[in-house]
Amino acid sequence: MHSPTAIQAGDKVLSERVYSPEPLLQHPWRMLAAIAADVWAGRELAWRLFMRDLKAQYRQTVLGYVWAFLPPLVASLTFIFLQSQGITRIEGTGIAYPAFAMMGTLLWQIFADSMQSPLNSFGAAKAMLVKINFPREAVLLGGLYMVVFNFFIRLLLVIAVMIWWSVPVNETVLFFPVAVGGLMAAGLAIGLLLLPVSSLYGDVGRVIPIVSGFWMLLTPVVYPPRTEGLAGWLATWNPVSPLIVTARECLTAQPFSMLGPFFIVLACSLLAIFLGLVGFRMAMPHLIARMGG
Repeated sequence: MHSPTAIQAGDKVLSERVYSPEPLLQHPWRMLAAIAADVWAGRELAWRLFMRDLKAQYRQTVLGYVWAFLPPLVASLTFIFLQSQGITRIEGTGIAYPAFAMMGTLLWQIFADSMQSPLNSFGAAKAMLVKINFPREAVLLGGLYMVVFNFFIRLLLVIAVMIWWSVPVNETVLFFPVAVGGLMAAGLAIGLLLLPVSSLYGDVGRVIPIVSGFWMLLTPVVYPPRTEGLAGWLATWNPVSPLIVTARECLTAQPFSMLGPFFIVLACSLLAIFLGLVGFRMAMPHLIARMGG
């Protein structure tokens, strides 16, 4: 394992990294402190990576930042059209169905972006990871910055939807940042756990969008949660269901119906993030050696 320390050299403080053959898991608290230190040390590099990726992402596009919310908007318009033509009949939304569907798909996109963020960030930084020694967590943090940025872009559309359809608001809206944090934490946890395997096998990155699209249909994104039948069972045991439902209830002045499961999923997500960071730190030397070879 290795641990960063600081040494004094004249008027400057230099960073010193000590390597030892001891297993990382032999000193879990020391490893946790090292992860936190590297996350903090890599914050400025993460910001630079985020700015680089942001400029590259929208530099050669005509619509620019519209692409941040265009995919979930198009997905919701499909269900809105089916509902308006009587092909589907979805009731019990509590608000106008177009607003319900748009808000649900925008919230789902936050989760989907968070899930793919570690994989995309690592894939984009492979060349730099092989050649330069720097806090590897900066790559993950830079990807998380992009998720947060896209969230604020989509939040403008959410506000516009709420104003257009006169969606009621009460004090529960104050819980919305926590609900969004739960969506990001769950997606980031899954992405971190998949990262080591995805780095070795490109099939993982290709299958995630397919699974994500099917998973969305099994989650009460464009329909309210059910309590009976297979749909009710999926809504109960689908870990994303309480996150989506709670986040939307925050914005629509509806009573919380899945707050208990929400906190359970949030706690499990935070634990999974920690395990994912540990796995990332342990796998990095092997992944870099394989990429360099």
